[in-house]
Amino acid sequence: MSVIDELVRDNRKYSRQFTRGDLAMPPARRVAIVTCMDARIIPSRALGLEEGDAHVIRNAGGRTQEALRSLVISQRLLGTNEIAVIHHTDCGMLTFTNASLRAKVKQDLGADPGDIDFLPFADVEASVREDVALLRASPLIGRDVEIRGFVFDVRTGGLSEVKLEEPARVR
Repeated sequence: MSVIDELVRDNRKYSRQFTRGDLAMPPARRVAIVTCMDARIIPSRALGLEEGDAHVIRNAGGRTQEALRSLVISQRLLGTNEIAVIHHTDCGMLTFTNASLRAKVKQDLGADPGDIDFLPFADVEASVREDVALLRASPLIGRDVEIRGFVFDVRTGGLSEVKLEEPARVR
């Protein structure tokens, strides 16, 4: 049995006991969380979330540049007014450069990834600062939106707030 077949089987069990079908579309806590796709992070467990509480947007590295489209939808159409940017220790994004990943794709697949920016980084806290700054500077994010950045420690499960170099946005 493939892993996908196992997932489908497990969903059948889940859906038989599912009772949350009446939740509203907008998240109850009006927060959007941008975090990494790393399988060691389960945002609902790490942050005490229940179904319907928050929008959780995940991608490689938890990069806000890639999440901007979803954040605009989350805010403009579904009422979120806070954003938590959460990167993490021991992140795979620390292990490569654009050039090295482009070369690997070319070698493995024979395909040219062109000039795709895979958004790697060399410093986790600096990447959080960069991503928060990108959102704060974006004309697509409301000026009254609270945006904060954190690093999740995959060894301890703890969350540490990243001190930002620029002043916080006015609410």
